[in-house]
Amino acid sequence: MIVKEEFLSRLRRYFSLNLYEVKIWTALLSRGVSTAGELSDIANVPRSRSYDILESLEKKGFVVLKLGKPIKYMAVPPTEVVVRVKKNMHEEMKTKVDRLENLKDTDVLNELNTLHTQGIELVAPADLSGSLKGRHNLYNHLEMTIRNAEKSVAILTTPQGLMRKVEGLKPILEKVKKRGVDIKIAAPLEKECWGAVKDISSVAEVKHTDHKGRFAIVDGKELIFMVLDDTEVHPTYDVGIWVNTPFFATALNDLFEVAWKGMTPSDQILKK
Repeated sequence: MIVKEEFLSRLRRYFSLNLYEVKIWTALLSRGVSTAGELSDIANVPRSRSYDILESLEKKGFVVLKLGKPIKYMAVPPTEVVVRVKKNMHEEMKTKVDRLENLKDTDVLNELNTLHTQGIELVAPADLSGSLKGRHNLYNHLEMTIRNAEKSVAILTTPQGLMRKVEGLKPILEKVKKRGVDIKIAAPLEKECWGAVKDISSVAEVKHTDHKGRFAIVDGKELIFMVLDDTEVHPTYDVGIWVNTPFFATALNDLFEVAWKGMTPSDQILKK
């Protein structure tokens, strides 16, 4: 049996199997019913491992054990395997999520927070910075930073960035707004983002600007700025810098406030 390595790699990703498991499984699919020894030879897997692998595949719902001597294994139809794997993944994910939810009520999280607080106290302010690679990581860190906001959030972004932030950050912006946090968003308000402007207008004050830039300042202390034009970079290769430095962030926030006074309110743009 010859199965391309690329196909085996895809199966591993789709079904969360290791290399030996996909080899044994595809070998069994090609035979329908077979013994562990036969599958070991076909798949080129050590015979000493074949029984453990087949036992694992049986627990995951990929194969069925046929009683008798010699012991044989029968392949479950692939369409049924997909259904079983989806069900198992849902159950496993629910278990993991519930475990993390319950973590909030244990001493483990308190101990972790204590370790982090003690560690931060030993770090010089100049070292509280980092590089964020990939738009997914950027938005995760941006959400965390905004979640801890106490006074203000100031954002300068692009039309596409505005739409992304409304879609991904609106729930967290609504929460901090209820705590009295002042939220200001500036962007070139083109027609493509007018829907997003209307959607976020109840949460944040939005104004039009001709300036180009991508950054967020929280409480005049933390700054996240993106170094690339989002229209020219793939989300995977987007890059941002996070710094926790009141000296620099406050200076940039003051400049933002000065520019903010001369910007055009969004309602005037939408009326045109």
